[in-house]
Amino acid sequence: MTRSRHNVILVAVLVLAVAFTAVGCGKLKVSRLRANYHFTEGNKLFNDGKFRDAITEYEKAVKFNPNLGNAYRFLGESYKNLYKVGSETAENKEKAALALDALNKAYEVAPENKDIIFSLGDMYDKLRRFEEAEKLYLRILELEPGNMENYYVVAEFYKKYVGERPELKEKAESMYLRRIETDPENIQGYAYLANYYDQITPIPDFDKALEYHKKRLELQPESAELWYTIGVNRFQKAYRMQNFLALPERKKLGDDAESALLKAIEIDSTYPEPYAYMKILYINVHARLYPERADRYQIEADRYGDKFTDIRSRQLERMKLERELKKAIS
Repeated sequence: MTRSRHNVILVAVLVLAVAFTAVGCGKLKVSRLRANYHFTEGNKLFNDGKFRDAITEYEKAVKFNPNLGNAYRFLGESYKNLYKVGSETAENKEKAALALDALNKAYEVAPENKDIIFSLGDMYDKLRRFEEAEKLYLRILELEPGNMENYYVVAEFYKKYVGERPELKEKAESMYLRRIETDPENIQGYAYLANYYDQITPIPDFDKALEYHKKRLELQPESAELWYTIGVNRFQKAYRMQNFLALPERKKLGDDAESALLKAIEIDSTYPEPYAYMKILYINVHARLYPERADRYQIEADRYGDKFTDIRSRQLERMKLERELKKAIS
């Protein structure tokens, strides 16, 4: 074969190769465009709460582009929204399985996507599959160790299981503390931990919660909301633990609650909640601790109750007027 004929054949092969490549690229481009179209349509339906219809669109999207991780993610989210926690019907179990399948595929496509990891962890959490959920939530911490909110998410996850798995109490505490360590000047970290101790079941750790409420107070000493929160904390311990506390301690708790609530009122006399708790405190704690003064405490309780009702009514009326004004302007 002559060199010229060889070159002609080679050129012909190259032309055919380019032609087939162009066709292949064209088909790929069209498929991706179709995938994006169905993904967009699915998102519209998802945002409207039409999850069954969204599922149809997302399934078409991943059919045209199997690497579209977010389509798998929202396919899983759609099934998750249709899933009813606690229901043991075959149909409901199938929805759970389909949600997990889609979310796991999304995770395979994008293993470092925090939103996908969280969504998959959340689904395992709904199914009470603790180990799988924990592994994923901890993965988020590995990916974003400097993000404070991630520690809160993991802490809240552990918190849900503390009642049935007491050993997780320390894990939850450590996550709240790590959040504080990432930004010790951020008041929200102390608030999360204090709230955790206030809500531990079956018996809250009121004194530990108070410790962190006071740390918040160091950063915002003139916060009416914080003084109110401390007053509620002291009231709750006096009231809920009344059968386990000596009389002197109950009296001190009642006095501390009253002092904190009055401080909140002093700072902001238009803040309604402290008035409501003053009424509750006088009826449920003070009147029982000092039965000889019960009538006086009832009168004071009514006075604070009326004050609460008055301030709350004015607040609601103002909010109503603001809504009407916004509506008129728009």
